[in-house]
Amino acid sequence: MKNDKEVVLGESFDDSAFEELGFNSIIGQINEEIQSIYLADEIPWVIGYSGGKDSTAILQLVWHAIGLLPPQKRIKPIHVISTDTLVENPIVAQWVDSSLSKMRIAAKNQNLPIRPNKLRPRVEDTFWVHLIGRGYPSPRPWFRWCTDRLKIWPSNNFINSLVKNYGEAILVLGSRKAESSRRAHVMKTLEKKRIREKLSPNTHLPNSYVYTPIENWSNDDVWLYLDNIENPWLGTNKELFDLYKGATEQGECPFVTNSTSPSCGNSRFGCWVCTLVAEDKSMTAMIQNDEDKEWLMPLLKIRNEIAVKEDRHLRDYRRMNGAVQIFKGRTIAGPYKQSFREDLLRRLLEAQLWVRENGPESVSDIELVSLEELREIRRIWLTDKHEIEDSLPRIYESVMNLPFKEGRSTNNSIFRDKEINLLRDLCNGDELHFSLIRELLDIEQGYRSTVRRAGLYEKIEKAFSKHIYRDEEDATDRALRQREAIKLAEEGHYENKSKEDYDFNKDR
Repeated sequence: MKNDKEVVLGESFDDSAFEELGFNSIIGQINEEIQSIYLADEIPWVIGYSGGKDSTAILQLVWHAIGLLPPQKRIKPIHVISTDTLVENPIVAQWVDSSLSKMRIAAKNQNLPIRPNKLRPRVEDTFWVHLIGRGYPSPRPWFRWCTDRLKIWPSNNFINSLVKNYGEAILVLGSRKAESSRRAHVMKTLEKKRIREKLSPNTHLPNSYVYTPIENWSNDDVWLYLDNIENPWLGTNKELFDLYKGATEQGECPFVTNSTSPSCGNSRFGCWVCTLVAEDKSMTAMIQNDEDKEWLMPLLKIRNEIAVKEDRHLRDYRRMNGAVQIFKGRTIAGPYKQSFREDLLRRLLEAQLWVRENGPESVSDIELVSLEELREIRRIWLTDKHEIEDSLPRIYESVMNLPFKEGRSTNNSIFRDKEINLLRDLCNGDELHFSLIRELLDIEQGYRSTVRRAGLYEKIEKAFSKHIYRDEEDATDRALRQREAIKLAEEGHYENKSKEDYDFNKDR
């Protein structure tokens, strides 16, 4: 603490967790609570750290409380986990990396069992592998495919490994009821199911428990604590205040002294590609408030482009498996088309190159998409989507002016540009016909050296069924006729229909 005097609360702290007993008294109680729970068993702790205010406050509380214990009692490991989604805001990502590095040094010097860990999603689960590789549409509230793959699965895998080794784990989080009414409802519900004091069950991970020391704190309480308690691995939280200040619309983040003072507490950081919100206010504010951060502009531009709501023209009318589904009389849009995926990859690499050349020294080697991801994207395009043109190396080399390092060879195709162009000419601009022939050739080539050709005919049949439609209008018509036939059959009206009426592939 900066001094031994009692911290005086301002007028805006009417709902403060410190109001009744005072700041110093509450912090003392939390220290004792943390120590008591820590010493009660051999269950390892896991602290979720994002670099934001809440997780910083939690880690500080635990760090100080455990640091007050005698060295012989600081035995049980405390794992600090931070998940890098690979699409984090670069400013925040650098801040977190720096913090984790300083934590390791400080924990060792202070003889604390705190072990920072940086987690990442598997390459096949990353954002760009799904969006550019597989063609997943940008995440939406009704199709939020990113959160589990990028954040939750890596964390859960780490926690599950601890549970496997120790039998149980305690997850320490900075969750607060004041964050939202929904969060408050969930936390109050779990409170009723606590099997031990202050430990709620983790509804998603068996044999793990959740401890939330600041569950009753307000935003202002968090900032008050961070301003008055020394950061044990950084020395000060000034950089954290500056980070939030820069991400606030007006570029102001005064310490709260009265009810009219704006707080930094509502600033939120996350993935720079996030399309679950209408606008990335924090990154926009960073650019507006600091001309040295204008290098973020290409990232914001790409984010806004993939955030467009009406993107049907960029997507296939067939689903990933080739099926056609109807909703309100029109097809449900499927994955992004090849042309858009290739164009997006090109623009992403151009943004990466521009940032390297025009940004500060700290981002001179930034990777918006890693080489490992590019290799996986290339594999998907070639083997899963049968896009035998193998355009990724060409796109990479044209933008980066560097040879594409393949790693393990992915393209075993005998078809090169000359053969591909000839095939296009023979198809007279019919993309559906070209796509079908291309896939059939690739399927057949995949079996060229196999003794047993099991599954070949099934793959050929699937290729034909996926390319049976002339266009979206034809696909819609066939799907609607099929739906109507099924409805009539279910209602018992099929006896008056001829066989031809159920031939959905027949032209009308």
